[in-house]
This record gives sequence, C-alpha cells and structure tokens, in this order.
Amino acid sequence: MKASRSRLDKPMAKVVQQYTASIAYDRRLAPYDIQGSIAHARMLAKQGIISPAEGTRIVEGLEAIGKEIAAGKFTYREELEDIHINIEGRLKELIGDVAGKLHTARSRNDQVALDARLFVKDAIAQTIGRLYKLQVAVVGQAEKNKKTILPGYTHLQRGQPVLLAHHLLAYLEMLQRDAGRFIDCLKRTDVMPLGSGALAGSPYPLDRDFVAKELGFSKVSANSMDAVSDRDFIIEYESAASIAMMHLSRLAEELILWSSAEFSFVELDDAYTTGSSIMPQKKNPDIAELARGKTGRVYGHLVAALTLMKGLPLTYNRDLQEDKEGLFDTVDTLNATLDVLAEAIATATFNAKRMRQAASTGHLLATDIADYLVRKGVPFREAHGIVGKLVQKAIAKGQDVSELSLADYQRHSKKFGPDVKKITIESSVAARAVVGGTAPASVAKALAEAKRALRGE
Repeated sequence: MKASRSRLDKPMAKVVQQYTASIAYDRRLAPYDIQGSIAHARMLAKQGIISPAEGTRIVEGLEAIGKEIAAGKFTYREELEDIHINIEGRLKELIGDVAGKLHTARSRNDQVALDARLFVKDAIAQTIGRLYKLQVAVVGQAEKNKKTILPGYTHLQRGQPVLLAHHLLAYLEMLQRDAGRFIDCLKRTDVMPLGSGALAGSPYPLDRDFVAKELGFSKVSANSMDAVSDRDFIIEYESAASIAMMHLSRLAEELILWSSAEFSFVELDDAYTTGSSIMPQKKNPDIAELARGKTGRVYGHLVAALTLMKGLPLTYNRDLQEDKEGLFDTVDTLNATLDVLAEAIATATFNAKRMRQAASTGHLLATDIADYLVRKGVPFREAHGIVGKLVQKAIAKGQDVSELSLADYQRHSKKFGPDVKKITIESSVAARAVVGGTAPASVAKALAEAKRALRGE
C-alpha cells in the first residue's frame, strides 16, 4: 500500500520518494500509532461506522503488528513513506481489504498529531522520573556534606564561605523548576486531536471523548485547524529541555572545574571518567564535558522548531515532518544526560579538607568584618571602605585579612575590639540563618523540606 496518488497520473520519482520518506526515523512512533489506531477502530465500531466484526478484525490485526514490532520482526519499507502507511500496509496483508476501513474518518494529519502527543506525554513522564533520580543524588550528597565548608563564588572569585550542602541544594531548586516546567507542559500536551480530520473536522458521528478516554487524554481539541497544525507542545518540551540542559551544563562546568588539580574539590568515581590516549596520569571528566557540549545540541533543536513554525499558514504543511528528528534527539539527549549525571553525582567524593582550606584564604571574612563595624554603628559604606584598606594591608603583609593583629585593625578604626578576632569561617556561615541562607540550621530545614518533597509529602 502506498499513499494515495489518485489525482496524479505519474508515479512518484525515485528522488522524491527518497526525499519525502520519513520511515527511517518516524518508525519510533509505531507503538503510539498502533495504540491510536486501536482506539480509533473501537470507536468506529461503537458508533456503527464499521461493523463490530470489522472492528474486531482490525484490532486483532493491529495487535498482531504491535507484537511484530516489539519482537523486532516488522519489516519497514521505505517505499511506503512513513510509519502510518507501513502499518496500514501490513494490516492489509494480515486481514485483507477491511484494513482500508481503518482510515475512515481519519487523516494522516490528525493521526500524526495524535502520535506525537502520545510520544511527548511518555517522554515527559520519563524525563520527570530521571529528574527525580538526579534530585535524589543531589540531596544524598548534601546530606553527607552538611558540615563541609567551601568558598562561595561570584565572578569565579572567592566571595563568602558557604556549606557544600547549601551549594548543592541550589541545583535541587533548579531541578525542581525543571520538573515543574515539564508538568506544566503536560497540561497542554494532554489534548486529543484525533477527529479533526485533514483540517475541517469529520462528517461522521464520531465519539471523540471515547477515544480520548481510551488513550488517557484529559480533553479533546477545540479547533480542528489548530489541532492538526499545532506543535506548541513539542516546542514547549524542547524549551523545558533546553532550560534543564542549561542547568545540567552549569553543574557539569562545576564538576569540571572542581575536579581539576587547581581546585581538587571533587573526585569523580573511576567508572565515570576516562583516561588519556597519551598521558597515563590523566583522569578526565568527559561525561561532564559532553553534558556541557550536548546542551548546544538541544538548544539547536529548539531554535529549529521555532524556525520551522514561524511562517506556516494554517493548517498542515509538509514542513511539519521536520518536527520529529529534533524532538527524538532532544528526548534522548536530555534523558541520557540526566541518567549519567545522577550516577556520577551519587558516586562522587567531595574533598572536605581541601574545600575548608580554600575557604580559609582569599579574605572571605571581609564582609563579616564590615558587618561587625556596622553593628558598632558605622555606616555600611564607610565600613566597606575601612575593610577594603585592611585587605590591602593584609595583601601587603602576605596574610589573610582574618590573620591581621588587633593593632592592625584598630589603626583603621577605633571601633574594633578584641571580639573581632572571634569572627571565623564557622561563625560567618552560622550567622546567615535567614530562610534560604547557608547557616547549618537553615540548611537542615531546607534538607528536611527537600526530602519531604522527594517523598511526595
């Protein structure tokens, strides 16, 4: 069976057949096409559009094809153009001419829209599951490192001391937002388009709600023209995926930096690193580098989808065939990246001693010293200037600002008393006890809330 050419006198040129064929990649929609066709056949029989016997034969034939596909025994034929015609062609081989009744009250336009929505609904569930696994890994490491102190950075310069658990939980927040975006995307994907026909709807007495219920959709599309030409749900998935990959790329960048000898903050498990072809000592964070690199790939698919849609008049246009390869690759890339980073994070070893050493240099207590003066009545801007001079003094003496003597402090302000020497890395962290701060008490609450959220409480 081939796509209808009843209006055309000449057979399709070979070059056109090859150029327009999508079976090489849209075969991935096969399970969803079978699922949708079974629901459609059952509805046609229920509505008396085909006989119950015909409906049963069609469903049994489709189920047999589904088993062939699952077992890897189905033969995909390029000359049949796409997955829809391949399945319908095989159905005719199995049950004869009654197979032709399956396409009653249906167009490939609403059929492919249905398949794509079923695929994206599944993809969203898979992605959310993988986001959860990465969140579990992040929270697990945060729990192990509740007392580990490291420098917090701005401009990649040491700024203030923070708990490693607090740093890690920043990524939990990003991943939570990612999950929320995918959940939100599901609301707009969960719309059943079948019954829209080619563009104008159907003249048959269809029960679209029956099909929606059979396929697990919460609603049916409200406008047939929009239903067959809408790809917002694909763009929205790719947008959410792009933002998620951006977050993963930030995490990957820190793993790359932190695993370098210059930082030595983290060591990835050997199973999640690679060696060098020439330098025996190397232990490379290749998975993190690939995650960083693959982010651009996912961005590209989003831009391609937006560009694909920007000039399309209503309704269906063959341009829309180009929506699938980028979608499939986006799903595969994001999910694989989530999988590998979840395992890499869970098995990583953080170097608490090295982090603590790094937090002890770089004048990280300068802000706390300025705050000390503020509590003594000095305006913050003035206090800022005084401590800036103290930092210059410490640099000149080859010391950290916290190592200056009380006499050094008092030369710059008489407000300094002996208690200024009680300012430590630990006191700095403990002082930031606001909600969302890095103090141990605040982080303990954040961890408890994170664990409750992951348990679904």
